[in-house]
Amino acid sequence: MFLKLGTTAFGGPAAHIAMMEDEAVRRHRWLTSGQFLDYLGATNLIPGPNSTELAIHIGRARAGWRGLLVAGISFILPATLIVSAVAWGYVKYGALPAAAGVLYGVKPAVIAIVIQALWGLGRRALRTAALAGLGLASLVAAACGVHELVVLAGAAAVMIVTTATAGGARAAPLLILSTAQGGTASVTAATTAAAPFGLWPLFAVFVKAGALLFGSGYVLLAFLRADLVERLHWLSEAQLIDAIAIGQVTPGPVFTTATFIGYVLGGFPGAAVATLAIFLPAFVFVALSGPLVPLLRRSVVAGAALDGVNVASLALMAVVSWHLARASLVDGLTIGLAVASLIALAGFRVNSVWLILSGGALGWLLH
Repeated sequence: MFLKLGTTAFGGPAAHIAMMEDEAVRRHRWLTSGQFLDYLGATNLIPGPNSTELAIHIGRARAGWRGLLVAGISFILPATLIVSAVAWGYVKYGALPAAAGVLYGVKPAVIAIVIQALWGLGRRALRTAALAGLGLASLVAAACGVHELVVLAGAAAVMIVTTATAGGARAAPLLILSTAQGGTASVTAATTAAAPFGLWPLFAVFVKAGALLFGSGYVLLAFLRADLVERLHWLSEAQLIDAIAIGQVTPGPVFTTATFIGYVLGGFPGAAVATLAIFLPAFVFVALSGPLVPLLRRSVVAGAALDGVNVASLALMAVVSWHLARASLVDGLTIGLAVASLIALAGFRVNSVWLILSGGALGWLLH
């Protein structure tokens, strides 16, 4: 299942999560909707690539440590091979292959998949008026640019307070809006000359990113820019932007940006080292935190905090989806494709993978 998703899951973490929900909850029934939400919330509490960590959580829940390894590797491997092939062409010819046509047809299908997942998960997560109000407040905060960690932490804190105090439910939406204050941080370092390249320093750069990074691929852009462009001078600005673009337009985890950069800097050994480094912390974090998720749910206070994180996670997913929809539904045809895909999903239970493949083929033909 995860090998298939790693080959066909375009659209970034929100789309990946939606496709995993369709496969693991609706089709295979390996998890209940509530369990899926809990694991989704847990991935937002640890650094690293969210959709990859969710895949690893599902694998661990399904088949222990062997499932953890199989799910994670299967989801990462196809994207790694695809990005390595693209990086080879980039180094050889100095340009990115055109993918606009394929993405033109894929993105509307991705929007439909995410809408269906948000609807299904939202019905489970927003089960009380307090949670619904908290979800709305989280949505407003995220839309106003409040940092993801602040939204998640604020939602968890609100639910702890409302659980511990009488009448706190009414204050929940106001509390998260009053306490959610965004912050920005930048790390800048400069040297006068490029540092010598090596596989161990490359490993150190990407294992640090995988172990410390919260947020989207755009946060990864800022993180890697500080190390690879400003401090080490291994990449140019244009090369880094190309690397982020490849992570965004290829299927599978966005963090395979590391594979592209590793190949550009050190060929296939560099690609292997960078990929291992950026994804290794995710396996460690999930292995350590996965067994704690059921225990959190059994605790009243911790379960309430997890409810808050789940609601905030869906709010963040909805904001990302809104921005993706604005960029993807650019004309009548793409809007029609999104509507048709939603009807196929909701009315006829068509597998989301077939929608992705069909949309990509149609977009390629039209362009």
